[in-house]
Amino acid sequence: MTPRPLRSFGILALSVGSFSTLQSLVVPVLPVIQEDLDTSAAAVTWTLTAWLIVAAVATPLLGRVGDMVGKRRIFLLALGAVAVGSLLAAIAPNIGVLIAARIVQGLGGALFPLAFGMLRDLVPPARLASGIGALSGLIAVGGGVGTVLAGPIAEVVGWRGLFLAPLVLVALGALLTWRYLPESPSKAGGRINVGAAVLLSSWLVALLLPLSTGAERGWTSAPVLGLFAVAAMLFVAWVAVELRSANPLVDMRMMALPSVWPTNVAAVLIGASMFGVWAYFPRFVQTPAEAGYGFGATVAASGLLMLPMLATMAVAGVLTGPLQRILGSRAQIAVGAGLIAVSAAGMGLLNSAPWLVAVEGAVFGLGLGVAYAAMTGVIVNSVPATQTGIASGVNANLRTIGSALGTALLTALITGTIVPATGLPTEGGYAAGFLTAAALAAGAALVVVAAAPLTRRAARAAGQLRGATASVPVQTASVPVLATTLAREPVGTAA
Repeated sequence: MTPRPLRSFGILALSVGSFSTLQSLVVPVLPVIQEDLDTSAAAVTWTLTAWLIVAAVATPLLGRVGDMVGKRRIFLLALGAVAVGSLLAAIAPNIGVLIAARIVQGLGGALFPLAFGMLRDLVPPARLASGIGALSGLIAVGGGVGTVLAGPIAEVVGWRGLFLAPLVLVALGALLTWRYLPESPSKAGGRINVGAAVLLSSWLVALLLPLSTGAERGWTSAPVLGLFAVAAMLFVAWVAVELRSANPLVDMRMMALPSVWPTNVAAVLIGASMFGVWAYFPRFVQTPAEAGYGFGATVAASGLLMLPMLATMAVAGVLTGPLQRILGSRAQIAVGAGLIAVSAAGMGLLNSAPWLVAVEGAVFGLGLGVAYAAMTGVIVNSVPATQTGIASGVNANLRTIGSALGTALLTALITGTIVPATGLPTEGGYAAGFLTAAALAAGAALVVVAAAPLTRRAARAAGQLRGATASVPVQTASVPVLATTLAREPVGTAA
């Protein structure tokens, strides 16, 4: 089967775009679900928490399995899980079944790293940067679209109907993938390191559980602090196992590459800023004007105010490929994070009119689209083809951890100022929250800029190793394993 780049991109875009809406699809309709299924607020929140935790675990693990046995095969399995979970959610008779459906849907988190790996295998190198940018922009937009459209659509077809569109589109994506996309030619082989997989899954659950429920249980409560301590110990144990393993699940030396680790740190910080703003931008504009701030916007009106953010996010993703000729991927991360910081600060300090926050949202979307796509581009271009699934999966996972961290942080800052008489946060609480989001994004830009000299030195070293290796006769060449790895990996391609 001869791959066609445009058709391959279209199929991957359809598949991951359909799934990306599920990230935030239920957020606006949680009160409706709670009432319809006659459950508690704590129970209905688990439709988010369960999805988040399962997606976080599935993203790196299934990404690695895809690297080993074939990305297309695991991609189809993940699409099948999303379809089954969507159908189960649409007919769920109670909250337990709905949570189970969201758990099954969470297995689709592996679609993101697998799609980028398949894109690298199926698209010519000259078009890869544009393809990664467009696909990254689509994934980011999907999360925002779920927030914007869920409320209005649910008013027409009910909250159960929200799961039918992803079901149909994911099923179509699976059919087209099976029919037209070939299996990836590059496979890592080997086997899964079970001990490392268990430790990875355990510390992710131990970290994300208190981040997701800390506001409800209390950040200083024994269960929350205990889980954070357990997560730290399990993380240290996981790193130790990976470093000693001849067959690591995640190659820590690859994660330590000068082009990879700053990008992963930036992923945490940008993820925190992004989801923190997404969670509280609609709430701010929906606040009644009688509170002294806010615009009393309806759900539909707040969605319209977010449209400029989504539009610029999509455009920015498409532009990252052409921008590569002017700004390298790491420079794009820094510029994008800077735009996020400026716009988030504006939301906190300059928010007196709807048009003003809409413009700030547009700048936020522009920065997010550029940074999101550039981060993926750096990771995909910095590791061997047989490691793209796990490497991009780890990067996506770190954004997930960042999203939970940012949402928890802004929740503490904003809801901590709620006035009992009105039940609303103060304007100062929102200002503190948005300024914190700005500081997180600014931190991402500083990390990338500060690490730039290390990246340039590594690129020069790799080039020198290539030249030295080429000048030595094959019969007598003796190059250390690390040098060979550095020379083989395209560290400088995303400069």
